[in-house]
Amino acid sequence: MEIGPASSDPRSHRAPSARALSGARSEGKRERIVEAAMRRFAERGYHAARVEDIASGIGIAKGSIFQHFGSKEGLFLAVYKKAVGSLSSYLDAPPAVRGRGFFGTLRYWRQRTEHLIHEDWVPYRVTLLGDHGTDLRLRREINHFLTARDPYGTVAFVRWGIGRGEVRSDVDLEMIVSIFDWMTGRFQDALLTEELDPGLFRRHGGQPEKKEARIEQFLRLVKDAIGARRGRRHGAGRAMRAGRPAVTRGRASRRGRGRRRSASA
Repeated sequence: MEIGPASSDPRSHRAPSARALSGARSEGKRERIVEAAMRRFAERGYHAARVEDIASGIGIAKGSIFQHFGSKEGLFLAVYKKAVGSLSSYLDAPPAVRGRGFFGTLRYWRQRTEHLIHEDWVPYRVTLLGDHGTDLRLRREINHFLTARDPYGTVAFVRWGIGRGEVRSDVDLEMIVSIFDWMTGRFQDALLTEELDPGLFRRHGGQPEKKEARIEQFLRLVKDAIGARRGRRHGAGRAMRAGRPAVTRGRASRRGRGRRRSASA
């Protein structure tokens, strides 16, 4: 097979256009701003961090930040999205951990809470600010982002638990996800706040054995709230995922199709 000569078309050797170079420089500048702003917000908080300080820290004009993000709120929202995107989702747990099931995987992530302080404290503190330290209008934008993108993979994780028969399927999926999000979010924030502000749990302090005991108590509460119940039919999860109401245990019994399942450990 003959190989033809290299193309002599000068367009094939054309350097990147000025427009392409300008776009790349603009994107690079935007990334620099976001990185600098993330640390500034993490260190100072949303309200105390000043746009002019962020700009001077990387040697650009304050107006450049507004040109890229429109406002301080727009800048923080971009920072928040990047911070959340750098954190793991539930199903990113190692395969051996996922083999322990839904609640075993949840235990793994709660036991790794301190990792968020010692290694990922900047992005995690930004997420805390987004959840608790911003104004109502910005919080609304953050809620829209979390609902639309589900960056932690909560819906997929809950569906996975339903599919394994560990999470109850007789309640609307969105309701289960909301309960799970609220319980896990508040508990993790409490654990992290205790690390940053010792004495939050006044009676027990921060001893590792007490923290582990609280994690186990938390897991029992979550399992009581959303864990699959004894006697739930195998077909209930399929019915819920298909959008059909699950057959109640009483009806299943009358049809002679009810089968008992032991609760997950």
